[in-house]
Amino acid sequence: VQLQASGGGLVQAGGSLRLSCAASGRTVSGYAMSWFRQAPGKEREFVAAISKSGGSTYYADSVKGRFTISRDNANKVVYLQMNSLKPEDAAIYYCAAGGPIYSGNFYSSHTYGYWGQGTQVTVSS
Repeated sequence: VQLQASGGGLVQAGGSLRLSCAASGRTVSGYAMSWFRQAPGKEREFVAAISKSGGSTYYADSVKGRFTISRDNANKVVYLQMNSLKPEDAAIYYCAAGGPIYSGNFYSSHTYGYWGQGTQVTVSS
């Protein structure tokens, strides 16, 4: 499966962005999907994940209540709605496919075998 992330850009603190991850190739309905991010000089970190059916979602504590992950399996798209953005949210955001996910593995990059190229999010203070 090939993944293409888009929707990044420059936004003021407190603003919103919606990232999209479009999949091609094999159907994504068979995969859990996730978003990770990497800021300059930092390690890649987990942001959010969603199960194959969309019935379960997981979030990093730092984004809980501000970000929402969702998926449209019919159109092979996964979204990350980001509200109340903070300067510390600035990073390259990557979407990934893999799984299955459960409470013990959703946050690990090793759980996901397919990765997109990333989209840049910049938040000005």
